Amino acid sequence: MTSIEQLVDEAIHILGSVGVPTDVSPRRKIKMAKAFISVCGLKPGSHWSDIILKDRSHQPRSRDIIRWMNEHLGEKISSGSYDDIRRKDLLHAVEVGIVLKSAGNEAAATNDGTRGYTINPEFADLIKAFGTHKWRLELEKFNEGRELLAEQLRQRRQMLMMPVKVNNEEIKLGPGDHNEIQKAIIEEFFPRFGYSSEILYVGDTEDKGLYMNNEAIQSLGFFELSHDKLPDVLAYSTEKNWVFVVEAVHSANPIDSLRKMTIERLAANCTADLVFVTAFLNRAGFRKFAAQIAWETEVWIAEEPDHMIHFNGDKFLGPHSPS
Repeated sequence: MTSIEQLVDEAIHILGSVGVPTDVSPRRKIKMAKAFISVCGLKPGSHWSDIILKDRSHQPRSRDIIRWMNEHLGEKISSGSYDDIRRKDLLHAVEVGIVLKSAGNEAAATNDGTRGYTINPEFADLIKAFGTHKWRLELEKFNEGRELLAEQLRQRRQMLMMPVKVNNEEIKLGPGDHNEIQKAIIEEFFPRFGYSSEILYVGDTEDKGLYMNNEAIQSLGFFELSHDKLPDVLAYSTEKNWVFVVEAVHSANPIDSLRKMTIERLAANCTADLVFVTAFLNRAGFRKFAAQIAWETEVWIAEEPDHMIHFNGDKFLGPHSPS
């Protein structure tokens, strides 16, 4: 085991010991651990007693954390992936209070570039004790009288879950901007523009198979859904014989030319015509991705639900014949 691997394993053990959920994909678990290690200011060969607490020399921002992971922890992450640090890699650690955000500026907005992270001083003694005879005692002291943090997070998540009616069946989407767009797609877009569509598939950000009507998908000759090719929502209009392929976009993955071409190729045997829709929460989100939207697709913005933007070829809403 390399020194990096050992440090990662130890970080995962520390996080799991205080109840941070580690029942995630192996890759996500490694990135969570490395982001945590970076906030601690540790490198291979460091000891947990060497953690850096809040000071002017170490209040890493998202891009600083990526840089640290690349330079010291064997990663090759693009600097453009900084949003993953906040939304995925440090999300649970921040929510349970182990890592503090906005270390340098408590009033910093979510997307403020000055937003830094630091280890919560209340957690410092426990971290420093890892690997020593004091660890068990410090862990008992830390968890004494506490509900497990993972359980707190689970209960909080349950409170924040968004119920959505899908074909007279209630499902619950997890919290977050991406799923908020999906909820709007189901409740606002399809009643207006879906021609009495039946929802065939809905994927949650954490549960890609949250709702799936496999029988209907197969009967239409649509390709078997695999994880890396999943749209966010699929629906079928019997009235029009259209399959709506909808992407909910908050921070990535609009229907660009490559995405559209890939799905068209995979769905070559589909007996229905395809209608591609990229959905945004607001105009600001749309503006970020406007240049990437493929021609002959549609755009819908949840804050203005009665309108659509048509990147049309020969018609408005509807399938388009191959040129």
